[in-house]
Amino acid sequence: MRFSQLLLPTLKEDPAEAETISHKLLLRGGFIRKLTAGVYSYLPLGLATIRKVEQIVRAEMSRAGAQEVLLPMVQPADLWRESGRWEKYGPELLRFKDRHGRESCLGPTHEEVITDLARMNIHSYRSLPLNLYQIQTKFRDEIRPRFGLMRGREFIMKDGYSFDADEAGADATYRKMYEAYQQIFTRCGIAFRAVEADTGAIGGSFSHEFMVLAATGEDLVVICQHCEYAANLERATARPEKAANHDTPQPSSQVATPGQKTVQEVGKFLHIPAEFLVKTMIYLADGQPVAVLMRGDHEVQPVKLRNLLGVLEVVLADDQEIASLTGAPAGYLGPVGLKIPLVIDAVVAQMVNFVTGANEVDQHLLNVNPGRDFTPQHQGDIRMVNEDDLCPHCGGKLAITRGIEVGHIFKLGTEYSQALSATFLDQHGQKRPFIMGCYGIGISRTVAAAIEQNHDRDGMIFPMPIAPFQVILLSLTPKDPKTRVEAERLYHQLQEHGIEVLLDDRDERPGSKFKDADLVGIPIRLMVGKRFKNEGLLEIRTRTDGQVSAAAPVAALAMIREMVESALRSPLKN
Repeated sequence: MRFSQLLLPTLKEDPAEAETISHKLLLRGGFIRKLTAGVYSYLPLGLATIRKVEQIVRAEMSRAGAQEVLLPMVQPADLWRESGRWEKYGPELLRFKDRHGRESCLGPTHEEVITDLARMNIHSYRSLPLNLYQIQTKFRDEIRPRFGLMRGREFIMKDGYSFDADEAGADATYRKMYEAYQQIFTRCGIAFRAVEADTGAIGGSFSHEFMVLAATGEDLVVICQHCEYAANLERATARPEKAANHDTPQPSSQVATPGQKTVQEVGKFLHIPAEFLVKTMIYLADGQPVAVLMRGDHEVQPVKLRNLLGVLEVVLADDQEIASLTGAPAGYLGPVGLKIPLVIDAVVAQMVNFVTGANEVDQHLLNVNPGRDFTPQHQGDIRMVNEDDLCPHCGGKLAITRGIEVGHIFKLGTEYSQALSATFLDQHGQKRPFIMGCYGIGISRTVAAAIEQNHDRDGMIFPMPIAPFQVILLSLTPKDPKTRVEAERLYHQLQEHGIEVLLDDRDERPGSKFKDADLVGIPIRLMVGKRFKNEGLLEIRTRTDGQVSAAAPVAALAMIREMVESALRSPLKN
């Protein structure tokens, strides 16, 4: 491709609407253009990069035995009502009626459609296992679309679905997809971690998110600094550390704590550390009150609490609601004598002789013990993991970093197959529901995440496997016959060797060409200019480190071929 013929409207300044690095650079580099809020047109270089990711996905899905399909984007409401998600999914589901008054939606995901396809066409265990996937445009009516391709309303996604006859088969498929995803993101040339994750609105029993590690990521990821353990902050656990208080329960007693409400204030007043205090917080779980008990120096993780209670929403009550529900003042709440259900964190359940509020102004209780002084209705790990907590696997220190979710795989079980009566006949002629899995990759988001991870002050730095071109060839003195002829010869020769090359043949100053080359992030820059005219040498510059080398044309071509092949063999090392 020639630059002079390419639709590549680059910008000199950052657009005012862009907040993230990838959004700024994709707009400045002429990769995308906004149509409306959260909806973008992909220009030639943007689409080329998208297609590179798609090619890698298709190759690895084929290697893993998955088959590609293409499902309708418009989905009937009846299917969603069967699964129970028509109301549950929320306003992100764009609903509409056709001219006959039939309700439908634009597909944000395709669990219902693929399950319907299976129940109509797969009838015997002999047809299993089956793994289907598609690459398609999705639409989710985000309340606040932002960050360009990171959180748009319309986006390109790979979603796959597996059907197995039993749990053992489903586990084997899940492992196969996990390994395929590891290979996909490795081949894309981006640094990532697979982390344990909450299943969210999709449902299911277990899942992993694939996170591109980037300082600008909007998700918090907990990683062990000594082993491979990694988890989303919503699911992360830590090895419990036992508080060093007395093991033998002591008689409880009430103590005056005038004006002392916070954990810090009470701890200082009583001369005890925060880990010996237990705070009581009132939450509304789907509108019903619960009292949550948490160690003084720990915080509640709302998703863990929601999952433990099996509800859709948990909201912290305000002071007025607390007074109405408990009759006790905020700051002095405690579990003893409360008439609403109690939820106790697993750490608190192992504690003895701790301090709580006494449900009276300016009063606290000493030596409170679960079982003896109160009985919790729910118990489990509901706390937020902190930096430097201990890894639940190896005991090493945990760290919290930022990441961008680009893939998510789920063990769905029979959630959708039972809801939609999707069954097959087993080897004994008995009807059984399919055991399902779900596997998604944000194709367009992967491109944005790669830029968030790979950029500098001058522009994008694409990993070789997903770069729109592998080489940008700059004709620096296009009016000079010798250099112009050599640039044309190199352009054709690179193409003959299978190298993807963009020829910048514009009549522009070298400085302008350098700036555009850096902005669009093509990995290798090959320059034909005065040095070739005077010395017969070409200059090669790598985008990752800015290193420049000079060589005669034959040697330069050999170097470029080796650089491209090496980067494709080991994308994370180049």
